[in-house]
Amino acid sequence: MHIDILTLFPEMFTGVMESSILKKAQDKNKFTYQLVNFRDYAQNKHQKVDDYPYGGGAGMVLTPQPIFDAVEAVKKERSSKPRVILMCPQGETFTQKKAEELVQEDHLIFICGHYEGFDERIRTHLVNDEISIGDYVLTGGELGAMVVMDSVIRLLPNVLGNEASAPQDSFSSGLLEHPHYTRPAEFRGMKVPEVLLSGDHGKIAAWRKEQSLKRTYERRKDLLNNSKLTIDEKSIVKD
Repeated sequence: MHIDILTLFPEMFTGVMESSILKKAQDKNKFTYQLVNFRDYAQNKHQKVDDYPYGGGAGMVLTPQPIFDAVEAVKKERSSKPRVILMCPQGETFTQKKAEELVQEDHLIFICGHYEGFDERIRTHLVNDEISIGDYVLTGGELGAMVVMDSVIRLLPNVLGNEASAPQDSFSSGLLEHPHYTRPAEFRGMKVPEVLLSGDHGKIAAWRKEQSLKRTYERRKDLLNNSKLTIDEKSIVKD
């Protein structure tokens, strides 16, 4: 996978992209990325990328020319048909299902905006997806793009140390993940559940499923409405 990131603040990405799982994924040649400052594509004297909105109103709006030209340049550079993603609060809410969809792509382009918003022609004629990471507003699209990239890249084959980790994550199964414990078996009077020490893998699997359903019921009942539960799972939820 290759990722192009169009941003006015490329320096924001260095720490994230060169740390932890994302750094390991690059070391394994699982993906490459390029930071593109779309201000470099502005054709005006002062390299302005924003202007006042037609009709008046607060704030400044990103103009289409620099962004169109930047996207067309990176497309030409790789001779590909990438998935172009616009980070904005008006987009669809990002989910694990969306991450599993995006990881199938070979080339992603993220457009990170600032100011009041984008010229509407960017939305309607340039992008494939508009994504929001939640119902709140950030200063720009950079942090949202980092979240989406982290979520997608960790799903690439052989990126995680244990290939079973990703499918067992919260939301991958449609449910929240079960509780985890590690050594010591007792800490300050708090004990690990006996079933996890039993060595009985069948009982452990059943306990984890029950705890996953319980946690989802207590914290995110809405997820249960969209999950295809078995008869046994429905019985556990009913209890």
